[in-house]
Amino acid sequence: MPTDAAEISHARLVLEDFVPYRLSVLSNRVSSAIAKEYSERFGLTIPEWRVMAVLGGTAGLSAREVAERTAMDKVQVSRAVARLLRAKRIQRESDREDARITRLALTARGRGIYDEVVPLALHLEEQFLSVLSAAERRSFDQLMVKLSRQVGRI
Repeated sequence: MPTDAAEISHARLVLEDFVPYRLSVLSNRVSSAIAKEYSERFGLTIPEWRVMAVLGGTAGLSAREVAERTAMDKVQVSRAVARLLRAKRIQRESDREDARITRLALTARGRGIYDEVVPLALHLEEQFLSVLSAAERRSFDQLMVKLSRQVGRI
């Protein structure tokens, strides 16, 4: 690893060894594996499922809050919300205290889809993690927490 300015200016990025790249590729592969299931069965995109997953756990969030929780950009969330509203999978209503804010929640149709997709997602997660021992899973979880905190400081 380069330590001084001269070494850094001549450093070469080996993409396959670059941790942010590796994490992104891994995340995309896992998301795509799950997406295949819910795309074929329900016609959901990855952003749509992420919105539904967040709202399935916490109803009444604004689109901005959904974007924050999913780390998706506002445009992705806005498009996913629009499609989910058209498909009657989510609903929105004005905030009681601030009419400029709309709150989102799953509809009965959306909750039905959520209830079908969750076991599929959990099964895929179990398959993905099955190569790790219980101790490795705990360590992996702890490392993810540490890295999440660290990225918030950068």
